[in-house]
Formats: sequence, C-alpha cells, structure tokens
Amino acid sequence: MLIARAAQCGLDADTAAFYQRAVRALDARGVPFLVGGAYAFARYTGIERHTKDFDVFVRPEDCPRVLDALAADGCRTEVPYPHWIGKAYCGDNYVDVIFSSGNGVARVDDEWFAHAVDGEVLDLPVKLCPPEEMIWSKAFVMERERFDGADVMHLLRAQSEHLNWPRLLARFGADWRVLLSHLLLFGFVYPAERERVPATVMRELLGRTQAEVGSAPSNGRVCQGTLLSREQYLPDVGQWGYADARRAPRASMTPAQIAIWTDAIGREELPPERR
Repeated sequence: MLIARAAQCGLDADTAAFYQRAVRALDARGVPFLVGGAYAFARYTGIERHTKDFDVFVRPEDCPRVLDALAADGCRTEVPYPHWIGKAYCGDNYVDVIFSSGNGVARVDDEWFAHAVDGEVLDLPVKLCPPEEMIWSKAFVMERERFDGADVMHLLRAQSEHLNWPRLLARFGADWRVLLSHLLLFGFVYPAERERVPATVMRELLGRTQAEVGSAPSNGRVCQGTLLSREQYLPDVGQWGYADARRAPRASMTPAQIAIWTDAIGREELPPERR
C-alpha cells in the first residue's frame, strides 16, 4: 500500500488539513466515495502532482449527500454542471465531487466500487478509483487545451500486468476504437514495451477493425467527436447537420446540459464568484 502523506505531497498544512477533514466528514456520514485524480494517479504510476483540488467519485444519487456533508463542515457547495460534477469550496481549496464524465459516458456505477483499490491518502485509509475506470474516463479527454493521452500511456505502462483487460474492453463497449487508438499510440510511445498490451487484446480490436472494412456504416450521420472534445466539433453539430453523440440514445446528456457545458467553455479558470 502506497502512503501519500502531506509532507510528501508538497501540500501546505491548511490544504492537507482541509482534504483530511473532507475525508473524515464523508466517512462520518457513511457516504460511499472513491478518491481519484492526482492521488490515485500517483498510486498507480508513481508520478506525483500537486493540485489544489481533491477528486472524490460517487454514485450520481449520492452526490447531494456528499455536498450536504461538506456544507455541514463549512464548505460552500454548488453543482455547476448537473450532468457530471459538484464542487465544495473552502478558501482557495476545493473538492470535486464527480459522478460522471464531461461527455456523459463514464458514469460512476457499482463497478467502480466493486473493483476499488485499498489505499492511504494523507495518512487516512481510503478506496481508490480502479485503474480500468481511470483509463476509460481519461481516454476521451482530447481537448485543445487538455489531452489526457499521456496519463493513459503511463497508466498502461505501470498497470498493464494488473489490469482486468476483459473488463476494460467491456467498459469501452461500442467505443472500442477510442481504446484501440490509445493502444496503438502506446506502441509508438514505448516501442520496446509493446508486449505490455496483451496480443489477444490487439488481435481482438484489430479484428473488429478489419471486419468493418468495406461494411456499411451502422450509426447514421452522427459526430462522435463531441465525446472527445466539447468545443472542437461544434461546427459539425451546429452547422453541418451531424447528430451530437452526447445526446440520448447514444449517451446520456440532455440539450440543456450540453448548453450549460458549452456556455462554460473558457470560464473554468475563473474564480467561482466571477463565473
């Protein structure tokens, strides 16, 4: 078990105390949660990052309880994006309460908890997000200003022998091409370590690709690029007549949720009071 203590994480005392208080508040309420973000990433890859946010992952139905617990502990809370995240602020520090992903695909469900990993963060025992779910959610982040592909590469490099590959394939489901794109890139990034990806997995995904060659498209005039970037494919769905893959039945976002998420482009770096 890897222990991430405050002094080792480059955090100031106030920030570390806030994170510890948040964990204790949730434990006291008995709300199931997982720790993800920089702390889980450090546990799985050995790469440490020092951020001012603390990511907890919860089932969608548990988000209000988590925010209530943090509010009772003195935080100011909000749900800026109702399709995937709530926030709890305490001064310059905050907790991200995540129950889905920005594209609405990687919703937190029972499997996240069934396959959670025991860990210790800031001297407190916690459950960590499974590496499979981290790869699944990060694989879709391909914005101009943020690309999580390197995170996926590092998770694959460090965890390949421990991954439940059939479960990872199942997580991507119909989006298996996204996974294949990262696995091909892995072979480019680490040419001497391509064998870390099981040959059976590559044969399966390449076989699916080969089977599609010459076959008629099955999903109509839809742009799935919006599952990768909320901004870069707006012309496709706004001007060129493509259906937005984020909407039902392909995914779970409503038109109102998509509008809120789109209107916020470029505003995430502003402090809450100026948004």
